[in-house]
Amino acid sequence: MITVWVDEITPCLKLAKTGEMVDTEVVRIKRKSFLQNYNSRNGWYTNWAKLAGEYEIFALVIKGTMDIQGLVAMKDNKDAGCAYVDWICANPESNPLLNDEKKYIGIGGHLFAIASDRSNQYGYGGEFYGFAANEKLLHHYIETFGVTYIGMLHDYHFILEDVQAKNILEEYTYEWTDEEI
Repeated sequence: MITVWVDEITPCLKLAKTGEMVDTEVVRIKRKSFLQNYNSRNGWYTNWAKLAGEYEIFALVIKGTMDIQGLVAMKDNKDAGCAYVDWICANPESNPLLNDEKKYIGIGGHLFAIASDRSNQYGYGGEFYGFAANEKLLHHYIETFGVTYIGMLHDYHFILEDVQAKNILEEYTYEWTDEEI
């Protein structure tokens, strides 16, 4: 499920209270033991440790730290000829559905960019498909990024195509690290 709200298009994350821009990195997480602390009981919507066996998990972190601001679970779906994103989730501290005051602005768009970037690495030009958590989010993604509604496998099934992916990737800056946890 893709559960993030794209609040603002920002090249880096922005501290909500001060407006200060904060650089980010992407780290791949492989260890289920590390992901055990990221689950539905504490606002991460799903048990991320269970996803690690089937999907690649990427974390958006504050540069130089392991301060995770969002997670993406995805895989190369060769049968579909496209990347599949199973989950995208923001840190509960910055999730407007869980907190009135967000810590960071810009997480949702960054996570879409990470998924598009990884899709590029798979060879799909940034395209990916997934399922919005609800109708409101689906329409939000259509309006914000121009995703295309498919509705075949799920009521809120959509695809982000290569043109939209290129636009997203031009907006966001972050570094991929070679580090894996």
